[in-house]
Order: sequence, then structure tokens, then C-alpha cells
Amino acid sequence: MKAFQIQNLLRVATVSVALAVTGVAAQAQPGHGPRGGPAMMAPDGLFGGHMEHLLDAVNATDGQRSQIDAIFKAARQDLSGQRDAGMKLHQQMAALYTATNIDAAAIEALRVQISAQRETASKRLSQASIDAARVLTPEQRAKIAELMKKRQARMAGRHAG
Repeated sequence: MKAFQIQNLLRVATVSVALAVTGVAAQAQPGHGPRGGPAMMAPDGLFGGHMEHLLDAVNATDGQRSQIDAIFKAARQDLSGQRDAGMKLHQQMAALYTATNIDAAAIEALRVQISAQRETASKRLSQASIDAARVLTPEQRAKIAELMKKRQARMAGRHAG
């Protein structure tokens, strides 16, 4: 998987953590819009400061911050191992589409492999999000839910105009 794809998958964890932490995942609409989810994670830290902002807002302790940092660092490490395999799959897909004859069965088989790899990454991120949510108190999770509702309202206002 390309580095930016892994980063994008990890960025989804920001929204996942917020949803897991808030307990509103069941109410979430599919998709994250053009800027949500994947656009939130930086390769060198917890969500490019977004998670730090949330942790600041809920007065997370140093211990909580350390635990959450370790959780997502481990997830990044686990997913980085998929990078080379993912790159090869995408190169194979490009080769299939540029071949003289289009082999629909081969393309579909490769699509299934890519989809399975993404599913594995999604499961890993979901587990990291659950683990991070368990580090916070119910009061902290409720505060994050409140902040996320406000953010969603702001984003909806931007897209409505």
C-alpha cells in the first residue's frame, strides 16, 4: 500500500475515534465528505494535531495521551508492513488496464485482493479506535461527542452554501 494510502487510512481513525468515543457510530451517515476522515492524519503525529486538540479539550492526562499515542503508533507500524504489497497490487492493476487485451476476470480478482487488504486495514484502525476510546472516561467521551456535533454542524453549513 502506498505511504499516502496508509496515512489516509490512519486519518480515518480520527473520525473513528470520535465516533467510537461518542457512541454515535450507528447514527453516522456513510462517507466523510470531501475533507473528512482521511484528510485528518499527519504521518508524524496523532492526526496532525486534531487528536491533540480533542485531548486538550477534554483535559486528557499525560498518561491518557501516552496510551493513545502508543495505540496509534502501533497501528501505523502494523499497517506500514502492507505498503509494499499494496504498491505491487496497484502496479499490477495498472498493467492490467494498459494491456493490449483487457482481462476482466484478472482485474476483478485483483480488485478483490485490494479490497481485502483495505478491509484488513479498516479492522486494524477500528480496533485502535476502540482501544483509544477505552482510555478516556465517559465524561471525556461525552465532551468529544459534543465537540464533534458542533464540528459537523459547521461543516454542514459550509456545504449548504
